[in-house]
Amino acid sequence: MITQSNIGTDRKKIKTGLNVEIVQKKDQGTNQLTIGVVKRILTKSPTHPHGIKVMLETGEIGRVKRLIYD
Repeated sequence: MITQSNIGTDRKKIKTGLNVEIVQKKDQGTNQLTIGVVKRILTKSPTHPHGIKVMLETGEIGRVKRLIYD
């Protein structure tokens, strides 16, 4: 598994079906990340300094911190 950090702030790099690590609002300020598959991209702007907000297939919502490639 290969991860890339600092890519989560750029909307054009994030696609539905992509494996990502997100930080949920309840986990902000901790090192707790949630791994999942992007179901929907919620942020409309092309970039966001804290990460693009997405919904995972599990329904969890958070900001992308890393993209995961197999």
